[in-house]
Amino acid sequence: MVKNEKILLEITDVTQEGFGVGRYDNTVVFVPFTAVGDIVSALIIKVNKNYCVGKLLEIKTKSENRIIPDCENFTKCGGCCYRHINYETELKLKAKRVEDCIKRIAKIDLEAKPAVSNGKIERYRNKAQFPIGQNGALGFYANRSHRIIETEDCLLQPELFGEAVNVLKSWIATENISVYNSETGRGLLRHFYLRASKNCENIMAVLVINGDDIPKKDVLITALNNRLGNRLKSVALNINKKNNNVILGYENKTVYGSDYIEDEICNVKVRLSPNSFYQVNREMAELLYNKAKEYANPNGKIILDLYCGTGTIGLTMAKEAASVIGVEIVEEAIKDAKLNAENNGITNVRFICADALKAVEELKKDSIKPDVVILDPPRKGSEDKVIETVAKSFCPERVVYVSCDPSTLARDIKLFGEYGYKLIEYTPYDLFPKTSHIESVALLLRTD
Repeated sequence: MVKNEKILLEITDVTQEGFGVGRYDNTVVFVPFTAVGDIVSALIIKVNKNYCVGKLLEIKTKSENRIIPDCENFTKCGGCCYRHINYETELKLKAKRVEDCIKRIAKIDLEAKPAVSNGKIERYRNKAQFPIGQNGALGFYANRSHRIIETEDCLLQPELFGEAVNVLKSWIATENISVYNSETGRGLLRHFYLRASKNCENIMAVLVINGDDIPKKDVLITALNNRLGNRLKSVALNINKKNNNVILGYENKTVYGSDYIEDEICNVKVRLSPNSFYQVNREMAELLYNKAKEYANPNGKIILDLYCGTGTIGLTMAKEAASVIGVEIVEEAIKDAKLNAENNGITNVRFICADALKAVEELKKDSIKPDVVILDPPRKGSEDKVIETVAKSFCPERVVYVSCDPSTLARDIKLFGEYGYKLIEYTPYDLFPKTSHIESVALLLRTD
C-alpha cells in the first residue's frame, strides 16, 4: 500500500487505544473511530513496514455495536475513544484486553472475570486538568498533540467544572493575564486544575503558574465564588517554573479557603491536597477497594500497602487488620495519609515517605514480615527489585495488585510467578467509561 490510497476494509478487532483493526493484502491497518463489524472506506495516511494507519472516509456497513456519538468533540479531543459503540461492547473489549495481556505477556491461561461497572458512564470524574492556550483557550489536548480543543462542557465531568472554566476564560480575557509559552519559557498561566468531592459538595480550584503569584486574584476568587457558591472550599496556586510537560510542581500556595478538601470513600474520611493521588471515579473506586479487601482477607494480618497515595486502600482495611504500613514517595500525600488516619481514629497504621524500593529494603532490615502486600503502582508498574524483595524477603501469603495498565500488570504478575506466586483471579473495573483505560485488581498466592 501507499500513502493516500483508498481501500475498503472490514474491521475485525480493536487496539488498546480503541482504534479499529483490519487486514488488507495481509497488512494490518489501524483506523480510529471504527467498530468491530464495520466495513469502511479508509484513506491510508501512514505507511510503516509492519502496519498502516487509515483515516475513516465512509462507513459502508455499520457494526451492530455502533451508536451515534453524543459529543461534538469526540473525533477531535484525545479523551474518549468509545463514544461510537454501546457500553456493553466496551466492557467486553476492555475485559478481553486485560485477558489478552495476561495470556500473552504473563503466559497464564486464566480468563478474566467480567468487567465490573456501576452503569454510570457520564459525569463520573472528580478531577480535571485543563491546559491553557496562548489565546486563553481552555480544553483538552487533541490525540497525540499539544493542540488544545476548546471544551466548554465535557460529558465525563461535572457541569460545575465547565462553569469554573468559563469563569477563568473570562478573567484571563478581561484582566489580560499572560499565558505560558513552552517554546520561550515565558508567560504565567499553564493549567487549570479542578478536583471535587462526592456530588461536588467540596470543590478545589488550582492554577498552575510559571511564577510566584497572580495579579487580580481577588477578582478571580470572587467570580468563582459567585458561580460555584459555597461549594468552593479551596483556591490554590501550584508553582511550576520548569520548562517541561509535567503538569504540577511540588509547591502550593493557598490563596482562598483551606489547603485541602474532604471526601469519604468506603466509610473512611479523606483529605485531598493538590498533589494527592485519588481515584478520579470515586463510586467505582469503592467497588474496586472492596474487591481488593476481599482478595487481601485482612482479618488479623499485617498489611504492607505500597504506592499508597493518601492511604485510602490500607485505611479501608485497617479496622480488620492487625496493622497497616503505607509507603508513598509524595510527601504531601503522606501528610494527608497521616491526617486521614488521625481523623478516622485509626491508630494501627504507619506511613513512610520514601521510594518503594528504599522502603522495602528498610522494612527488611527491621525484620518486618507482612502477611499481605498490596501494590498500586503508577502506569509504569513496579520495579523489578521491589517485586524481588517483596517475594523473597517478605514472603507474604497474599499479594494484591491494583493496576491501571494491563501490560505492566501482566509483566509484573509474570515476575511474581518466577518467585513462587500463582495468579488466582483477576477482575477488571471500569473506572474510565468511554475512554481506553481500564483498572484491574489481581490476587496472587504463595505456592510453597
